[in-house]
Amino acid sequence: MQDSDCSGFFADADALDQDAYLHLDYYLECSGDPRVAVAHFCAEQSTAQWRRVGCSEDLRPRFAARVIDLTLLESGWPEFSYGIGGARAGGVQACRVTIAHPHGNFGPRLPNLLSAVCGEGTFFSPGAPVVKLLDIRFPDAYLAEFEGPRFGVEGLRDLLQVYDRPIFFGVIKPNIGLPPESFSDLGYEGWLGGLDIAKDDEMLADTPWCPLDQRSALLGAARRRAEQETGCRKMYLANITDEVDRLLDLHDLAVANGANALLVNAMPVGLSAVRMLRRHARVPLIAHFPFIAPFSRLAHFGVHSRVFAKLQRLAGFDAIIMPGFGERMHTSDEEVRANVDACLAPMGAIKRSLPVPGGSDWAGTLSKVFEKVGTVDFGFVPGRGVFGHPMGPRGGAASIRQAWEAIAAGVSLQEQAVRHEELRAAIETFGHAATAHSSESDGTCTGGQS
Repeated sequence: MQDSDCSGFFADADALDQDAYLHLDYYLECSGDPRVAVAHFCAEQSTAQWRRVGCSEDLRPRFAARVIDLTLLESGWPEFSYGIGGARAGGVQACRVTIAHPHGNFGPRLPNLLSAVCGEGTFFSPGAPVVKLLDIRFPDAYLAEFEGPRFGVEGLRDLLQVYDRPIFFGVIKPNIGLPPESFSDLGYEGWLGGLDIAKDDEMLADTPWCPLDQRSALLGAARRRAEQETGCRKMYLANITDEVDRLLDLHDLAVANGANALLVNAMPVGLSAVRMLRRHARVPLIAHFPFIAPFSRLAHFGVHSRVFAKLQRLAGFDAIIMPGFGERMHTSDEEVRANVDACLAPMGAIKRSLPVPGGSDWAGTLSKVFEKVGTVDFGFVPGRGVFGHPMGPRGGAASIRQAWEAIAAGVSLQEQAVRHEELRAAIETFGHAATAHSSESDGTCTGGQS
């Protein structure tokens, strides 16, 4: 590519119509001149060949993705990361580049957006085999084309009548093998102990041994009984992840049976399918994170998980379950906070999604999660921490609420445990893992807690 050709893929950000462009941050390793490599990179994901043979037209002013910032991080490496291979003379250069991409190229369509910014042109650009999309930012004009969450953080709080504390989820365990009757009994006990939301596991589908029809009917009835007994609103979060052509029917079935929130594994189903479901749904939609780690885990290749958090919010999820704090989830504190921010930061008129960082949580991890998240606007989602509690799920849920009461009152967990046997039993059972995670908060409704 000649220098004059390269220049068509660079721009001063201030000279562009900001409403017409998405901003994309990439990490990129290239061989040779970084300026030529990123020009190729922009060409491949936008115009490719920008004029017809024998014509003087130039499609770049209208269609080209443009580099608006290029920073050389390191240079002269003998080979690319991950053993991809050696470099030409001059070695490998590691760069960070910000690109303004005209969203008119693909419009407010998530499959087409992803095809442009994460497609062939991005990951097969000449001389740049190592690429990671680090962030994506949308102008208000683009965001205005999307509905986003129907309820969002504030809507979920209104439905549950829970304010000034985290929202407490519980993953009914064992997660996949129980008949509907036993499964619903566990959810009922969890609600009586103080859970706001009892949920299906992300792997529990519409199975022969626990069909959604029976499961949602029994749990819907159990939820209503728990609401009557505790005087607090509750949610049953039913997993309807399935083939796309079943989503709307499964929504109707589960909701008619009493499920008042629905879980969908966002990436296996697809963001466009989620957006379709959002237009049909009349209850909150909650995302889970299967199939995201294979894209995001490597430091210098793939797609940062915060991009998925933003896209899930755009597609219409009211809450987003994500890998949380602690070694088990293989996610740094910095990345978890970035994902929380992607859920809560201003995003045009798009409502905030409730972030739910999770993984091996119990009452003893709540204070650290709260401290690291820095707000009460999050969900806390223990599994065994509630349903593996030695006093059963009622005791496990109560221990979570007691831990939050200690945080709100400014007393230690140990001091609180002296007065509450459920919390004391949780510490004795799960205390060896007390360095991992956390998530929860105070509340107006005490349910059946001790």
